[in-house]
Amino acid sequence: MRINLGQMLTNRAFLSPELEAAVGDGYRYTYAQVNARANRFASRLAALGLGKGDRIAVLCKNNEHVTCALYGAAKIGVITTVLNWRLTPPELEYILGDCGASLLLYDDAFAESVESLRGKVAARHFLRHGGQGSDPEFEEFLAQGREEEPVIQSGGDDPCVIMYTSGTTGKPKGAMISHDNTFWASVGLTHTIPWFPRDRYLLVAPLFHIGGLAPIFANVHLGLTVVYMPDFDPLAVYKTIEAERINFMMSVPLMLMAMTMVPPEVVQSLDLSSFRHFICGASQVPPQLIQLYAQKGLKIYQVYGATEYAGAITFWTPEMGMDKVASVGKAVFHGQVKACLPGSGEEVPVGEVGELCLYGPQVFLGYWQNPKASQEALDGGCYRSGDLGRVDQDGCVYVVDRLKDMIISGGENVYPAEIEAILKKHPAVAEVAVAGRPDQKWGEVPVAFVVLKPDQSATEEDIIQVCRQNLAGFKQVKEVRFVEALPKNATGKVLKTELRGQLAQ
Repeated sequence: MRINLGQMLTNRAFLSPELEAAVGDGYRYTYAQVNARANRFASRLAALGLGKGDRIAVLCKNNEHVTCALYGAAKIGVITTVLNWRLTPPELEYILGDCGASLLLYDDAFAESVESLRGKVAARHFLRHGGQGSDPEFEEFLAQGREEEPVIQSGGDDPCVIMYTSGTTGKPKGAMISHDNTFWASVGLTHTIPWFPRDRYLLVAPLFHIGGLAPIFANVHLGLTVVYMPDFDPLAVYKTIEAERINFMMSVPLMLMAMTMVPPEVVQSLDLSSFRHFICGASQVPPQLIQLYAQKGLKIYQVYGATEYAGAITFWTPEMGMDKVASVGKAVFHGQVKACLPGSGEEVPVGEVGELCLYGPQVFLGYWQNPKASQEALDGGCYRSGDLGRVDQDGCVYVVDRLKDMIISGGENVYPAEIEAILKKHPAVAEVAVAGRPDQKWGEVPVAFVVLKPDQSATEEDIIQVCRQNLAGFKQVKEVRFVEALPKNATGKVLKTELRGQLAQ
């Protein structure tokens, strides 16, 4: 029998029907209940004529109805695209057009954005969660479905999730994650760091990131309770840990730094004895932050991951020692990382810098309808990460730099090419290059270097306004530097390393 993501929920409900599966605002569902809800959703999709290979999209904050849709769709072979709700309507329009979603499930909070998309995208069906409107409401839609198990329609290396990640061309690419990928991603998590059946997990990392979604695969597979938090708030996190007896959560450094700002007397007044550790990733975790939490008796497991690897690639654990804290630790169980000569795949000697190439059953299928990008990223079962790094004699991985020039701002991946493509539309811009400037709060922020056309003028506010109109807030440039020329090599390629050097001064 081939692995099917939805079937994993079926099996968990069979083994642990009364175990609390999902907790959120106004609901508590057992595994038997969430599986019945997923089955109802699957039957309703089928009634709409959707089946294997069709796509649906979800524009929602963290909530059980997102995973209900995901697992229900997976049972009948429908692929789910999880949309970043921070994106602007033009950005969402491109992604919805690219994946060709037939149905869009959205939270009522995003009704205005959805209304602006209606008629511009291929979606024939719209489902609203909460609020009032003309579209069918999710819970009412669900109530008309059937609870019996549907016939499993796909599995193995069929795609079940598409997650969009921006690329060097400036257009987002849909990373196809298979049913098998979700299984092995869950094994990699649960067999590498402490992750136990009947644990209680706080989901505050957004589901549109692989760092938010991959733990769901693990939690259903192993049998954990997920407490859904739609928005991050430091004090609310502490209070939820106490109220729901949370054991661990996924985070980014910015979250953990924000949590240190909660007054100590408030934290000390709460019973946090259930909590064991944080998982933290998206960017390097400052050693002083790890030590600060260690003084509070809380461990931080540092994770290095990628959408194209269905989640975690490596973990640094406290047991590896602070002398290894500059690394991102060792490859997850059943995973492998090699440092190779860029473009050749030949492994470099231990300790030398190369492109980090990833191996294992977690490697994604490729990019949706983008064979060129897929061919560039995949090589004989290996995913070329685009990150430069080295592997030491103990197998610990050190990320040195990024070949793709990606900026990580507040845990969000920001791709300069996407911003540059937007700014080039300004009539006064002749050339533009975007690089990341170190920032104490956000880690990095985008800065635009702009060369104006002869006899043309523009202000910093003009350039920033173009970003505001077309890009999500976390992608917008925070500074504009007007320059006479961009630094380039002999082949005309912009030297982003020089620009980053200027910003680091």
